[in-house]
Amino acid sequence: MHSVARVARRTFTVLAFESSADDSCAALVTSSRKILANVVIKQDKLNASFGGIHPYIALDQHQSNLPVALRTALNEAKLSVSDVDGIAFTRGPGMGGCLSVSMNAAKALAAAHNKPLIGVHHMQAHALTPFLTLPEDQVPQFPFLTLLISGGHTLLLLAKSQTNFKIIATAADENIGRALDKGARALGLPPTGAALETFCASEEPSQPLPTGFSFVLPMPRQLSFSYAGIRSQLQRHVHLLNEHYGGQTAAWSGLPHFPGDAIPAPIPQHHEHVGNEHREALRSLARLYQRAAFQHLCEKVGLALRWCREQLEPSNERVQALVVSGGVASNLLLRTMLQDELDKHEPGLPLRCPPPAMCTDNAAMIAWASMHRFIAGDRDDFSIKLRPTWSLDELEIPEQGTQGTWPPTQPKPSKLSITK
Repeated sequence: MHSVARVARRTFTVLAFESSADDSCAALVTSSRKILANVVIKQDKLNASFGGIHPYIALDQHQSNLPVALRTALNEAKLSVSDVDGIAFTRGPGMGGCLSVSMNAAKALAAAHNKPLIGVHHMQAHALTPFLTLPEDQVPQFPFLTLLISGGHTLLLLAKSQTNFKIIATAADENIGRALDKGARALGLPPTGAALETFCASEEPSQPLPTGFSFVLPMPRQLSFSYAGIRSQLQRHVHLLNEHYGGQTAAWSGLPHFPGDAIPAPIPQHHEHVGNEHREALRSLARLYQRAAFQHLCEKVGLALRWCREQLEPSNERVQALVVSGGVASNLLLRTMLQDELDKHEPGLPLRCPPPAMCTDNAAMIAWASMHRFIAGDRDDFSIKLRPTWSLDELEIPEQGTQGTWPPTQPKPSKLSITK
């Protein structure tokens, strides 16, 4: 019989799955912070075809990709499922259908191989990623301020422990990752923040913008984010630029020969060629938009640092670091702007970010976020349900019938009454 208590004295190895959005991920991580394998299979080309993530297509691709990710991870780690000590998966938040692919895989393997199972909060995993990826002398100490930024979340939190998070600010409408993705699409780029960053970082010369092109940042001096208005301003500016330079159109065609082709889904083809001046004016606008989006973040970080000082001063505590994670945290301009903000408000306060490749969704962070529970002998029952909507400040609220020690007690067979 597999026992968590028995393996806690040696290195504990976790197999983890992540499929909360469009990336199919499998990883193997040890309690000594060693990543044995970390496989991510992306759907970027399909996302570009739809102008973003299509829930049905993402689910269909996870069903094909996750077994491949698992097999690849096991091969890279030179392990079999029977060699691992526990199995973890992303329980939420995320897209329900996509989440179910990882949960079902984890439950089936845990049941078949008699392994303990744990469901993990996706954003908790992002917040704890620096504990896995940074050198030991740079691992943040509690309490710290954390900024979690992705397509689905824009959160400022005070982290007091691995499971204790106080929400300071969240998005009133659109999250920053979605705003960057849709902004890239409006500019005629693939619909990803990474494409926008690459376009802005090009060394091509900029074309001066016509007078009046600027961005008004919403909710000044308030601990709340809002990106819908900033993106609307971008779309208006793009329209004015297109009129100024003679227009810009896109060709669309139906989606051929794809599973589930009853779904009407146009494919955006390449935009018609634009002149060099037009393209460089769009690049100037993209740079202005990206900086405005990040300046909105920076202003809120400054407000949150002041809020933390007021809250922690009575207990003679202070935040020990600013931890930034989530897909948007991989942007190098953002890191520079956040460092400038810290130098202005909290000189000497360290900025801690995972390596860019570990900011985006991956299963290694899921494995690590489950590790403290596995080591403590904890686990979740096989009856555990998904939580597509799940606030981080609910992590410490116990859930009846979903936690305990491993192995679980076997239920007694029920007596059946058979009537002839």
